[in-house]
Amino acid sequence: MKVLFVCSQGMSSAIAVNALKKEAEKKGISIEVKAVSTQEFEEEVKKGYDVAMVAPQVRHRFDYLKEYADTENVPCALIQPQSYSPLGGAKLLKQVTDLINKS
Repeated sequence: MKVLFVCSQGMSSAIAVNALKKEAEKKGISIEVKAVSTQEFEEEVKKGYDVAMVAPQVRHRFDYLKEYADTENVPCALIQPQSYSPLGGAKLLKQVTDLINKS
């Protein structure tokens, strides 16, 4: 599973990324996660991701980012605020897998 995270600078999502990776590892799920800034998203989303997840702090840019993801046929969703934390790994993994399975 290849997941693209987008946040304002590509760094603040590190905590959520680590929580997601840890939860996937516990469940035996192979996962690759990359976090990028909103400025990098347009090019990065073209690189074969299964899903794109938008951090809560850039939700005001969601429609714009989703447009690029849709162009590349990459399912895109806003990360639920309760999942965007060190303890949110299980909820975040569920959101990611549900989004992939739905598409």
